[in-house]
Amino acid sequence: MDYFKKLLELLKTERQEDENAYRELIERSSIQDRRANGISWYPIAIRDTEMSRGDYLVVEVERTTNHDIPHQLRFGAAAALFSNHSPKEYRVEGVISHQSGNRLKITLRTDELPDWSRDGKLGIDLLFDDNSYDEMQYALKNAISISANEKENTLIKILTGEKKPSFNTPDISYKSDKLNTSQQNAVNKILEADELTILHGPPGTGKTTTLVQAIKALTQKGYKKILVVAPSNAAVDLLSEKLSAENLNVLRIGNPARVSESLMSLTLDSKMMQHSGMKDIKKMKKQASEYMNMAHKYKRNFGKAEREQRKALFDEAHKIMKEVDKTEQYIMNDLLARAQVITATLVGANHYTVRNLTYDIAVIDEAGQALEPACWIPILKTKKVILAGDHCQLPPTIKSEAAARAGLATTLLEKVVALHPEAISLLGEQYRMHEIIMGYSSDVFYESRLKAHHSVAGHLLSDAEEPLHFIDTAGCGFEEKTEGTSISNPEEAAFLFKHLSQLVNALAQYYTLENFPTIGVISPYRQQIVLLQEQMQHAAHLKDYANKITVNTIDSFQGQERDIIYISMTRSNADSKIGFLSDIRRMNVAMTRARKKLVVIGDSATLSQFPFYANFIAYTEKHNAYQSAWEFMDV
Repeated sequence: MDYFKKLLELLKTERQEDENAYRELIERSSIQDRRANGISWYPIAIRDTEMSRGDYLVVEVERTTNHDIPHQLRFGAAAALFSNHSPKEYRVEGVISHQSGNRLKITLRTDELPDWSRDGKLGIDLLFDDNSYDEMQYALKNAISISANEKENTLIKILTGEKKPSFNTPDISYKSDKLNTSQQNAVNKILEADELTILHGPPGTGKTTTLVQAIKALTQKGYKKILVVAPSNAAVDLLSEKLSAENLNVLRIGNPARVSESLMSLTLDSKMMQHSGMKDIKKMKKQASEYMNMAHKYKRNFGKAEREQRKALFDEAHKIMKEVDKTEQYIMNDLLARAQVITATLVGANHYTVRNLTYDIAVIDEAGQALEPACWIPILKTKKVILAGDHCQLPPTIKSEAAARAGLATTLLEKVVALHPEAISLLGEQYRMHEIIMGYSSDVFYESRLKAHHSVAGHLLSDAEEPLHFIDTAGCGFEEKTEGTSISNPEEAAFLFKHLSQLVNALAQYYTLENFPTIGVISPYRQQIVLLQEQMQHAAHLKDYANKITVNTIDSFQGQERDIIYISMTRSNADSKIGFLSDIRRMNVAMTRARKKLVVIGDSATLSQFPFYANFIAYTEKHNAYQSAWEFMDV
């Protein structure tokens, strides 16, 4: 099918670009640079080893220093153990099978540690993620094959626009006092759908709550096996916790990035450890380990008899481990059979433990942030799908500009929304923002259908504080500066913190330090964020409030909220160039993070050449929220 062939080509282009960028980074980086970029742990110490499935060796390591450096080493990622003596020669590859805090387990493609691991300093390098691309590629090729079968491709035809979805009238409507009217309607729409439902959840509308109640309703209706997936571990973890709280039997495939006791109890590893059959496995593993230790005691220079004895010991250990594999598989099958809901990332849906499973229904959360090829991994395992998300917020990150332009940047959610408006349920009541903060986004992105719940519609920081301000820096001489590929505006950054300091001082009379409002300072440009963070560090009068103030990019704020949001627009130039500010979805995310107060600082002369910003400025004028920066110059 040409549809999937095109996706395959786009994925190939994206993979090549991603791989090239990664290899360039690795080749030109020292180990210190790789560590700083979050793709290496160094130095590390080996804390434990054990045999795993398929005669592979599991090595538990701990990073001994640099604990505060963020990293990208996560469950399922390809990685390599290496020695500093010769990092290119002395290395063995594997897969991270567990990560928590400063410890991780890596399953190595060997049955014993190499000799070099006992000398010199060791480290862990993150490898290029071939697995994710392999799984996406496999899914697309599988989709081509299924498409050729007329009887099996109904869902494919619907999602690619060749056929319309169908709906039935359920025997009884689902009722829950946890849902408002639009949420209730959405759940019933999901129950009515034969193949497809789209749950459109704008910011603050309770999409997760609705989705959890819908999944609960589906189990009550008789759906015995439900797959719930999302692009990120964080989104999967949240749904797993919420579903478990509704007393559903949830099985989390993969190791959650955010480990908590309650969440760990949902993982396959944890449930296997609690299974009655694990007592036998522990005995067998102990016995196998003893045989392996005895075999390793033989020196390198030994005769024929010793060699045969060593081989016999290894053979016996491997024989026992095969029995372990069989028992583990039995336990795994038992747990999978009893699970009502299986949760995983999109790629994790093809984890070896669940690769061959099919489901009554698949739920894809945060579908607006998911690459389309990844979405087909879970879709091909079911005949009914729920796509949940908001295509008016940030799309997935695409490395290849060519692939993005050719269509990879357009998500499956966007396509299906355009194809099947009859399948959409819009959640129309939000519980986050003051109605004036919400109003512009509602008009532009949600056809003015978004309403504020009465509990938030009028909430303010104080009677003296308005919910919205646009502060116009036009004519103030706040010129942008180009640094490499990023843009900054030092004067605007300094002005923002002057204004913020004034606001904090004003609010100090209403709030204690403990209950002080949370503040987010956002900019679309990384270099501007660097300047803003520097301003924060040098603002001595804000030191007491440091744990209440977050400074970061728009992308990092998606899914979060704060009482107060400041946005530094940064762009100010004579040519009216606004760069990727033209991606208005990014601004939708930024503006809708604020609960009680939104302050946007920017140059109207530059911004107003673009209709979205011209209309926003007009909106602020309508609500008496427009101010000139000149009014604050003496602050």
